[in-house]
Amino acid sequence: MLTLARKLKKDDAGKAGRSSATSDSAHRVSIRDRLLTKEVADLEANLPSTCKASFPDENKLHHFQLSVSPDEGYYQSGKFQFEVDVPEAYNMVPPKVRCLTRIWHPNITENGEICLSLLREHSIDGTGWAPTRTLKDVVWGLNSLFTDLLNFDDPLNIDAAEHHLRDKEDFRNKVQEYIKHYAR
Repeated sequence: MLTLARKLKKDDAGKAGRSSATSDSAHRVSIRDRLLTKEVADLEANLPSTCKASFPDENKLHHFQLSVSPDEGYYQSGKFQFEVDVPEAYNMVPPKVRCLTRIWHPNITENGEICLSLLREHSIDGTGWAPTRTLKDVVWGLNSLFTDLLNFDDPLNIDAAEHHLRDKEDFRNKVQEYIKHYAR
């Protein structure tokens, strides 16, 4: 991450000394990457204690993984991996997020699709993505899917929500079975 921040500073310093005839195309840094440099620094300073972000390539802040290890509730003791891809049109469009860990959850399918309103580009209830939102909001939202945003009333995984409605103890057992097999 520091590498990209240094590159941005170097590019800014270089622009001051360059003539206008020199092509900027090879030296341009996208608006997304400039935003991400600031947002990632803020994110790292304000990461929930149950989360850890990792960047496979520190020069590509637009692609990272998030690990969430809930310390309470049904998913306590599990470690869940998410993949976050930030599109070039960010911050006008939300990041694309997918759960890499197989999970039994009413708001996450076993294939990794996630139902979290702030990840929706268009939301009827007004809680969807807005240009004022940041990566920190996304991370805190994903973290909250395991606690206060756990929603059985408007599920993406209907089978998991119905299972919880039928038998909460058996639901808990199935969640723990998934954690044992997939989320360690």
